[in-house]
Amino acid sequence: MNTEQWVSDANGNRCSAEYFGSIEAAQAALDSLKNCKNCTNCSDCSGCLRCSDCSGCSGCSDCSGCLRCSGLEGRSPIPGEVAWKIPPTPIIENIHQVVYAAASAPKALNMSDWHTCDTTHCRAGWVVTLAGEAGRALEEATTTLHAAMRIYRASDPTWRMSDFFASNESALADMKRLAEIGSANHESSI
Repeated sequence: MNTEQWVSDANGNRCSAEYFGSIEAAQAALDSLKNCKNCTNCSDCSGCLRCSDCSGCSGCSDCSGCLRCSGLEGRSPIPGEVAWKIPPTPIIENIHQVVYAAASAPKALNMSDWHTCDTTHCRAGWVVTLAGEAGRALEEATTTLHAAMRIYRASDPTWRMSDFFASNESALADMKRLAEIGSANHESSI
């Protein structure tokens, strides 16, 4: 029996509470879609058609996770659409340890806003900030969420989606878990 809860809109788009962590987060992702049709588990996208697991896309068709699409950067995926240019994705060495160290400082994590101030960010905000000017350029060309996901994936190809809309406590616990796993893997390879 499938107990997964979905929210959907009049355009056939739908988001899973399991995928986004809660019904509220799934609804927020669904509400962030602009002129998309028949997309599944996407967020912050516009003008997309039948995409899935994408974030911050524009005008894509039949994609399966914008982070896993290939050949779309710097050109339009749909004939007749305006082309866009996505800057190169920066890499943060030891990303899990670096992000956890920054976010675990006192008053450094605020999951309710991407960037609260220069020393307080959410998880995605920290990833973009720690990537420096290249991270900022990617964020400006896409979205904070999209940039953070691309940076995570480039920095650790084994990384799987994190809940960027979790509570401070849940997010920090997950960052700590990943930092410890990364440390253990690093130590065992020495």
